[in-house]
Amino acid sequence: MTISSTPEGVSVAPRHLHFDIADDLKTLWHGNDAFRTAFFNALSLQFPDGEQQFINAVRLYRDKVDDPKLKEEIRGFIGQEALHSREHKHYNEALKARGYNIDAIDERFRRHMAWVSNLPPSRQLAGTCGAEHYTAVLANAILRHPEWMEGATPDMEKLWRWHAIEETEHKSVAFDVYRHCVGNERLRRIVFLFVTWNFFKYTFLNTCSLLKTDGKLWNLGTWIGGINFLWGKPGVLRKCMPDFLAYFREGFHPWQQDNRELIEKNLNELELKPSAR
Repeated sequence: MTISSTPEGVSVAPRHLHFDIADDLKTLWHGNDAFRTAFFNALSLQFPDGEQQFINAVRLYRDKVDDPKLKEEIRGFIGQEALHSREHKHYNEALKARGYNIDAIDERFRRHMAWVSNLPPSRQLAGTCGAEHYTAVLANAILRHPEWMEGATPDMEKLWRWHAIEETEHKSVAFDVYRHCVGNERLRRIVFLFVTWNFFKYTFLNTCSLLKTDGKLWNLGTWIGGINFLWGKPGVLRKCMPDFLAYFREGFHPWQQDNRELIEKNLNELELKPSAR
């Protein structure tokens, strides 16, 4: 019996896509809105190093998994995350064209990632599970609420939806490895508290750094619009909070939120093929 919980019909394998978005990133690509653009760009700035750490953490336990299905999904997980990291490196490099000090922002996050990489393997994997939960919940929200990307340039919208599809496809891989190889529920919840603090901390700091360069950091209208976007209407983070907090439930598992129909719907709309096993 397999220890993988990825449901039937969901395949974890990379799609070799490349997005030519350099010109888009010279603009306020999300509806000409400074805050929305900065918020998504702030998330992107965490992905190259963050996703490499996810790969490293799962690799620490790969040899302890003998289930063929999960081993194949680990390979797919590594492939998907490596391509996400590559595309977001290009994304982040392109942001320099607007005058952002990306090197300084990267250095701030790299110091944190260096600290994480020196933690015991069980804590690294628990941290990966927690961070993957945040990406899975946000991915679900982007796929379920296409209006949240309304006003984005077509290529930027496609990039974020592609990323969201693959985060959804592999959302249980690290979790299944953790459950099989570590299985400490108390550690899983405690580490999630630290992941939560750092996720919001670096997203906020990155957003502020980008807005400062845009000359919008102290603009009241920018922050009113931003707070409304995140917590009011549409309330991106507000609507995600119940799903974020579900991670603390006893017996939680990522596929308790079965959103296979969203994967299929978005694959069809973007005219992308399902991942081949």
